Amino acid sequence: MNSSVLACPLCREPLEITGNVMRCANNHCFDQAKQGYWNLLAVQQKKSIDPGDNPLMVNARGQFLDLQYYRPLADKMSSMIADISRDLDRIDILDMGCGDGYYTEQWQAALSTANPLKEINFYGLDISKHAIKAATKRTKDMTWIVASGSKMPIKDNSLDILSVVFSRLMPGPFAKALKTNASLILVWPTDQHLIELKQVMYNDIKTSSYEPALELEPLFALENLQVLKFNFVLTAENQLSTLLDMTPHGQRINNETKQSLLNRLPLELTFSVNIGQFSKR
Repeated sequence: MNSSVLACPLCREPLEITGNVMRCANNHCFDQAKQGYWNLLAVQQKKSIDPGDNPLMVNARGQFLDLQYYRPLADKMSSMIADISRDLDRIDILDMGCGDGYYTEQWQAALSTANPLKEINFYGLDISKHAIKAATKRTKDMTWIVASGSKMPIKDNSLDILSVVFSRLMPGPFAKALKTNASLILVWPTDQHLIELKQVMYNDIKTSSYEPALELEPLFALENLQVLKFNFVLTAENQLSTLLDMTPHGQRINNETKQSLLNRLPLELTFSVNIGQFSKR
């Protein structure tokens, strides 16, 4: 297991692994959990007792993603990561807000198969211990970390690629962790993403004014922007229920509206996201 990019969350000194213990030069120690992950979330970095996604959301997301409806996104990003890293002999990649590790696992498998002789180090980070526990069930062949995204336990200027899929934008911490000219891959929904759900759930559908390129200036330059759009069809009640439970929509929907959606099965939905590749200035 590689620890070369990891930094102590308490003092920022490099972390080294000996057996199932991480330790820095100041003797701050972190034990590996029995599931195989590392908890590097300092108590003072918590804003609640149990931050991040709860078990219901984590389980729902895992069940839905395993239906492979969103597989085209995983495949598209696998191709992008392979292109970005083609000329690198060693690659350090962090998936920030990795959730249950569905996408991270797909990227690792694709990249390792395409580049068997390269040194490829994957790290998955999420503030939810429930998500990281779920991620360890997908694969133990990478470093899974419970930590704060705003205070990532990552050395400065150490990452080649940072991926952020449907997660919070933090320009400063992202730039701090990436090498100069390294890549940030950001995925965020377009206004058409799951529009059919929104049309049933909300009387007034608001248009998003979210512009990541503006928020990332002057630390990052936009190199490439693509839209990935396709339709998929849900045919069963449990498929729709898990999709709702894994999104913020599931927290807002009432029983009457949910039943209205269930009555529409089979339900064709739109998947539509922006995929932006940014380089650190």
